[in-house]
Amino acid sequence: MKLAGPGVWGPPQDPEAAVALLREAVALGVNHVDTSDFYGPHETNKLIRRALHPYPNGLTLVTKIGYRRGADRSWLPAFTPAELTAAVDDNLRNLDLDALDVVNLRTGGPEGPSDRPIEEPLAVLAELRRKGKIRHIGVSNVSASQVAKARSIIDIVCVQNHYNLAHRGDDALIDDLARQGIAYTPYFPLGGFTPLQSSVLDAAAASLGATAMQVALAWLLQRSPNLLLIPGTSSVGHLRENVAAASLKLPARVLAELDAT
Repeated sequence: MKLAGPGVWGPPQDPEAAVALLREAVALGVNHVDTSDFYGPHETNKLIRRALHPYPNGLTLVTKIGYRRGADRSWLPAFTPAELTAAVDDNLRNLDLDALDVVNLRTGGPEGPSDRPIEEPLAVLAELRRKGKIRHIGVSNVSASQVAKARSIIDIVCVQNHYNLAHRGDDALIDDLARQGIAYTPYFPLGGFTPLQSSVLDAAAASLGATAMQVALAWLLQRSPNLLLIPGTSSVGHLRENVAAASLKLPARVLAELDAT
């Protein structure tokens, strides 16, 4: 998301730096890239293709559909069968793939999950999977009841929702998904457009010789074994800091303090 231009619109100011960032991520061992063709629109996927194609073995590209961008840069729901099919085809073309590893159906908007019916759009994705355009299906920005409904219709491999140290509404859902062996991908793991701020987080970072954001990521990694992190960045320096958080082990005392915030 952060590789597109301001407002997630248009190309980045420095496309070469974006390409270098993607290549550095893979070189550091990152094997899961979260994207969407409505970032830009189309710009982020074209950058991924330019930087990483032919894609290395083991790299999983996860995209999402369910919205499109208006000419005024707005985010518009796009749930008709024709719109969903076109979105999958756009992702295939711009990523230069024959099949998409994972497609998340994003249902909610900026305000969070909605009660939008998901039966018809999931049926569209199931048909696209049958045709070989999609390998796996997930859901994004959904309520727990929508997750349950989706799972009653089709195999769901992942759920992508807003979750971080200060936004824990999905605690019960994460635990349930972990028991079922289903991945949970928290978007905005570092707070998104409003970075996390906490005196407890700062104190923990100081005691561990780490940054506050590294501690926030480490807390997520130790929160549950089914969490997959997607901290966005446009900086190689921040990328390296984020990856280093994977080796940061939080002691029980720090975990207890963070859990209580």
